[in-house]
Amino acid sequence: MAKNTQNTRSGKPKPASKGKKRKSSRRGARKKKIQLKVSIWVTCIILLVLSIWTIWPYLCDHSSPEKGDTVPKGSYCYGIDISHYQENIQWDSLMVLSDGARRTVRSKIKAKDIKPVSFVFIKATEGTSMKDKKFRHHWKEAEKRNITKGAYHFFRSSKSGKIQARHFINTVGDISPDDLPPVLDIETIHKGCSHKTLNDRALDWLETISEHYGRKPVIYSSASFIENILSDEIKKNYPIWVAHYGTERPRWDRWHIWQFTDKAVVYGVEGYTDLNVCSPEYLKSLL
Repeated sequence: MAKNTQNTRSGKPKPASKGKKRKSSRRGARKKKIQLKVSIWVTCIILLVLSIWTIWPYLCDHSSPEKGDTVPKGSYCYGIDISHYQENIQWDSLMVLSDGARRTVRSKIKAKDIKPVSFVFIKATEGTSMKDKKFRHHWKEAEKRNITKGAYHFFRSSKSGKIQARHFINTVGDISPDDLPPVLDIETIHKGCSHKTLNDRALDWLETISEHYGRKPVIYSSASFIENILSDEIKKNYPIWVAHYGTERPRWDRWHIWQFTDKAVVYGVEGYTDLNVCSPEYLKSLL
């Protein structure tokens, strides 16, 4: 005789057994575990994607190379020259690191020699009206850290030297005895401008600045420009900051400061930067 699955008195189905309840409960627990694992994996994938999205620009950024040009042999003080092109400087971290091959490096682990950045020249003006937009910011930041600083002017040979000097003075204002002397950066000669005109206008700038500040300005230029274009009067009477790259010593031997590369890696400065050296004795004599 077949068993009746209904309660003979009420006609209602018999309640499920305890075994079936346990199986159903286990299936529900497994389902929740699977859902939890899926949620965790989805969350991890989302976080990974967001992380890659965030750091990708830095992974692809080639503006901060790990190695730069080599430093010259000798016991020198190191300095940088900067303008608005160097926007994000870590002023508290500035240092020159070099490896066993004397190449400038960004990694402290690879560094065999560590030198402080002892001085910085900051672009202030250009021509008769241009002011470097980062000059005041850079000037204040260097001052806060007691880094020896100086200001430079980019010379335009097509313009009056005296007017350019007044523009520099009005922009920079007073300088302290602890500051470096002003610098005249001469790199180009304009079309139609003779060597004599350039030198006369440069001398006007130098004399106006010297008279105003009571300090002898420094001339910055390349070795070839110094040799072929600058007058003897300027070369003999003003300190020379020479730019000459890819050599153990600059061709112009009567230098006071030497910019030996524009492709150095300096810790605290993004990308490549100019790097300069001078003797400790000369740096002291400038102050």
